[in-house]
Amino acid sequence: MGANTDRNVAIIGGGIGGLTAALAFAQSGAQVTIYEQAARISEVGAGLQITPNGARALHALGLKNALDAAGLPAAAVIPTDALTGHTIARFDLTRQNPIYRFLHRADLIGLLAQACADQGVQIVLNSRIATFGADGSFDTGAGRDSPDLTIGADGLHSILRPVLNKAEAPFFTGQVAWRAIIPQSKSDPVARIWMAPGRHLVTYPLPDNRLNIVAVQERDSWAAEGWHHADDPANLRAAFADCAPLLRDMLAQVEITHLWGLFRHPVAENWHGIKCAILGDAAHPTLPFLAQGANLAIEDAYVLASICDKNTDIQTALRAYQAARRPRVARAIAAANANARNYHLSGLQRRIAHTGLKAFGKLAPDAFINRLGWLYNHDVTSSSE
Repeated sequence: MGANTDRNVAIIGGGIGGLTAALAFAQSGAQVTIYEQAARISEVGAGLQITPNGARALHALGLKNALDAAGLPAAAVIPTDALTGHTIARFDLTRQNPIYRFLHRADLIGLLAQACADQGVQIVLNSRIATFGADGSFDTGAGRDSPDLTIGADGLHSILRPVLNKAEAPFFTGQVAWRAIIPQSKSDPVARIWMAPGRHLVTYPLPDNRLNIVAVQERDSWAAEGWHHADDPANLRAAFADCAPLLRDMLAQVEITHLWGLFRHPVAENWHGIKCAILGDAAHPTLPFLAQGANLAIEDAYVLASICDKNTDIQTALRAYQAARRPRVARAIAAANANARNYHLSGLQRRIAHTGLKAFGKLAPDAFINRLGWLYNHDVTSSSE
């Protein structure tokens, strides 16, 4: 029995990071309550990629079979010239262990929520936190609560992050993103990166014959942050109107799309207070260029629960949690930022980069994926974390 046994843990936010933290703490004996402002635990309209580093934590929490049932094993990542439609290279993912998966975000939320319910986690819906203290106490409007540990897993607009850190204004990157899902007959389970000057798309299949689309364009006009701003699909099609026919045909099928502005946020300096901590996007919002937003939140949640279970003193645990996680997420975010540039090259730089990728694919096909070994091979379930 570890230090989490009978700890009273409150989690603000019922997204992927919050649910993973709830499950990890509950499995180690804590009494866990999730406070979620929405009327139900749900997510709509977006796919995600669970890479091996995130999968290790989910497997350790007993979710391997559920993940296998909900996701598709990924075969490869394929950089593609969006203007011509020509494949530049194909990099194999089938040897990744654990397997690299494509899932719908709602399916991951659903299986995590079910696992939490099975573990006795209490979920309080329609719960908006009125005030927050650095000691972890908070007011839901029904009175003050002061658990042993409060975890802010409440995303980009976290109410706990500014309590622990000075106000920091994000800046618009000059890029906007669309997301959409279209019907797609069964096809090769690959992530295809369609690269064009000043823009790119990533497409990959989801269960039930669907194709997930995330498209990014550089532009001066500002768009609001957040995933839920509806946009006219014609705007998405116009951004890629000069691209290959196959790509244009896919975008012609889009009936519903959402647009959001991409903003760069600093990694929080302080991840914890006296009896509280933040994780996931609340601590380190990530641009969608490395498929790591959900995976890093899952890692955070597992590590936080594990370290707390090893330490009776919560302050010692929270300091160790920040020390373990902050350097890693900073490196991942820097890598995502670099991809934002590399996907959008033009002119001579573009030709040189595509030639290099083609050479990688022919002469050293494992080199591209091996460059991400520091990311995919990381194991938060090992005793060294």
